[in-house]
Amino acid sequence: MIKECVLYKKEGDNVRCLACSHKCIISEGRSGICGVRKNISGKLILLVYGKISSLGIDPIEKKPLNHFLPGTKTYSIGTVGCNFKCDWCQNYDLSQNSKEAGISGEEMTPEKVVSEAIRTKCKSISYTYNEPVIFIEFVKDCAILARKKGLKNILVTNGYFSKESFDFIADYIDAMNIDLKCFNDRDYIKYCGGNLQPVLDTIKKSYENGIYLEITTLVIPGINDSQKELTSIAKFISSIDKKIPWHVNRFFPMYNMVTTSPTSIESLEKAYKIGRKYLDNVHLGNI
Repeated sequence: MIKECVLYKKEGDNVRCLACSHKCIISEGRSGICGVRKNISGKLILLVYGKISSLGIDPIEKKPLNHFLPGTKTYSIGTVGCNFKCDWCQNYDLSQNSKEAGISGEEMTPEKVVSEAIRTKCKSISYTYNEPVIFIEFVKDCAILARKKGLKNILVTNGYFSKESFDFIADYIDAMNIDLKCFNDRDYIKYCGGNLQPVLDTIKKSYENGIYLEITTLVIPGINDSQKELTSIAKFISSIDKKIPWHVNRFFPMYNMVTTSPTSIESLEKAYKIGRKYLDNVHLGNI
């Protein structure tokens, strides 16, 4: 199933995508960085509308959300594609698939997603596994129906929203787990292909809009495991609200970083101690 995107505008023979902070200018026949939003005959088309590549019924704590509807199940869906290219991506088979092997997935309408969530006794729908902002029009169509049926909507996201996409979806989202990968532009650009500030802006705006928040950082040896880096992250979160939970997760060799050693337990414990200086809730993950 394909569908014309809502978040774009025409610029001459090209189109400018407004779904994330890349704001790709896309010429005829080409796709944006995510690989799933394509200029076809002057219209921006979402190639993965309703094309679900990964589906699961997960404990909500797996998202991870430890303090939002604890003990419940969440109906989790994702497509292929991503607007980042993180070298350590744990779901690279999904996130980079559209750029390497094309579009794949099972067709599901928003009505089907919501009905299956209800049938499987889930209390929420999580848009996860890959980056949901790249299929945000489908997210919104699902979220509107889910809200009417009493289900909560959750985004597990890298936070690389544009102002337009945040305003487009914010009223329909109940909770987010935002991945704050590091705290400097150099490494965001080098390892992820994005910038830090839009992520920080999304965290702030989500909190200001009353969206429940938890933050996750994958602690990676030699990249974001220094005292300075971890302290900067913890202090930033605390500056918004010290009650926001922070998940510090263990890295394991993956994707383009198979020769990097797993995060040591000592390093994780250091991150935990730093976090607890500034935050009320710090959780260790992937141990």
